[in-house]
Amino acid sequence: MMRMLQKKYIGMVLLLLVAVSAYAQKAERDYIRKGNRFFKDSIYVDAEVNYRKALEVNPKSTVSMFNLGNTLTQQNKLQEAMEQYVGATKIEKDKSNLSQIYHNMGVIFHSQKDYAKAVEAYKESLRNNPKDDETRYNLALAQKQLQDQQQNQNQNQDQDKQDRQKEQDKQQDRQKDQQQNQDQQQQPSQPEKKDNEMSKENAEQLLNSVMQDEKDVQDKVKKQQVLQGGRLEKDW
Repeated sequence: MMRMLQKKYIGMVLLLLVAVSAYAQKAERDYIRKGNRFFKDSIYVDAEVNYRKALEVNPKSTVSMFNLGNTLTQQNKLQEAMEQYVGATKIEKDKSNLSQIYHNMGVIFHSQKDYAKAVEAYKESLRNNPKDDETRYNLALAQKQLQDQQQNQNQNQDQDKQDRQKEQDKQQDRQKDQQQNQDQQQQPSQPEKKDNEMSKENAEQLLNSVMQDEKDVQDKVKKQQVLQGGRLEKDW
């Protein structure tokens, strides 16, 4: 008799679990449907609320994660959206769904001009669905933009290097000028020679010339004195 009661109890528990599970699945589907309607009408805040409610019922619902990520992207909450996509990739097994998730991750990276990560996300999307032409186009575009970005970075690095070299050259020139000024200040100052000043040799020559002229004048004066004061005798 005891065993019969145990079996009935276990059966009731199983029926209750099935009922709860069915109710949870129905609630999850209802929230997702409501979220989808709000998303279609561009009422993203209400769509977000319903997708989050669906995740409360089933935290492993990749559909809810993916749709919530899309809703957050439309609200420009890109970091939060990326978290939902990454979480979904860890659970989702269906290749088609994985392809869509990685595609949207690539779109976010692309919009942020993180072309390297966008390229990797698009490649992962194509690994799961090689026939997705839209992803293939996005991949080609991201690869071209990544190449251009790297070339611009190299050019900017070269320009920065040239600018640094020019600044170093200017600094060295300034240091040379400062050293020259210091050297000039340390040298004994030489009296500047004015244009109208005579050199020592010229002054001596001029003095000698004046003295010679004065001597000549004195000699002439003496001769005149001798002629005028002297006595002349006629030769008879």
